Amino acid sequence: MKTYLPREIHRNWWVIDATDQVLGRLASRIALLLMGKRKPEYTPHLDTGDFVVVVNAEKVRLTGKKLDQKMYYRHSGYPGGLKVRTARQMLQSHPERVIQLAVKRMLPKNRLGRRMLKRLKVYAGPVHPHAAQKPKFLDLSQLR
Repeated sequence: MKTYLPREIHRNWWVIDATDQVLGRLASRIALLLMGKRKPEYTPHLDTGDFVVVVNAEKVRLTGKKLDQKMYYRHSGYPGGLKVRTARQMLQSHPERVIQLAVKRMLPKNRLGRRMLKRLKVYAGPVHPHAAQKPKFLDLSQLR
C-alpha cells in the first residue's frame, strides 16, 4: 500500500458561535475541524485542517455542577506554587481559555497538535478581526 499525500492543502475559515453550546461537544467538533478529519484528503501525519474562529466564548454552557466542581490547575514550578480555579472563575476572568484548553486536550499531544492549535482563534464577544479572510458561518447542528 502506498501512503496518500494530498497535492495541495486548502484551508477554509469557519466562524462558530458558542452561545448556549455545551463545552465538551463544542470542543470535540472544533477539534475535528482543526485536524481536518471532515475532509476527504485527511492524512493522519499531515496538518490538513481548517482555521476556526469561535465567538461569544463567554456564553458557553457547562452541564450539571461543572461550573463549581470543574477545576483548572496550573503550577508555577516553585514549591507551593499550585494555582486552582473553578470553571466559574475562569469564565468570568478568561472565557477564551476555557474553550482553548478543552480543544487543546482533544488534539494530538505532539508537534502536529501544537500546530493545529495555532489555527484556533477564540474571542469572548461577538466581534473578531478576521473579516478579511471571509470566514463562513458554520452551524454546528450540521456537524453530527
